[in-house]
Amino acid sequence: FVAVHGAAAATAYIALYTVAVALSLPGATFLTLAGGFMFGAVLGASLTVIGATAGATVIFLIAKSALGNVLRERAGASLKRMEAGFRENALSYLLVLRLIPLFPFWLVNLVPAFLGVPLGTYVLGTFIGIIPGTFVYCLAGAGLGEIFATGDEFSVKSILTPTMIAALVGLALLAMLPILYKRYRKTSP
Repeated sequence: FVAVHGAAAATAYIALYTVAVALSLPGATFLTLAGGFMFGAVLGASLTVIGATAGATVIFLIAKSALGNVLRERAGASLKRMEAGFRENALSYLLVLRLIPLFPFWLVNLVPAFLGVPLGTYVLGTFIGIIPGTFVYCLAGAGLGEIFATGDEFSVKSILTPTMIAALVGLALLAMLPILYKRYRKTSP
């Protein structure tokens, strides 16, 4: 379907991703892997970033509306922990939270709205901040596509393609970011 109806598939994928993020549905990792699998690492990441940013923007705008009080209760104590960082420098703090997954994505979608972060700052920080992680997951999805495309029997050797090795290294680095960030915060003045 993707090969024959590329534009329609891309549009459907962005719409599905937007809705999933806007509703804070679990499974974004699988959708991102699927994006890489179906569209390749670069196009898949591009489409995913568009859909994720659009969905995050929808939930941000909802949180700024009358429904914000209900969503504020869902944020709980984590709201207080993030408040100081957003007050100091909203864009930088949002970029850190997007690049280094210290808090769940859905929570980082809500809190800036409660703390008065401007929409433009929020959209820019979200868009830029999710690119590296999204690309790594799409690279893993593209690597899965390469494995299936070979038609070889499934084995360890068939999995360790250059794309999959790069994706695994990227995933390992992403997993290390929260640990490194926490160490940095402890040692910085």
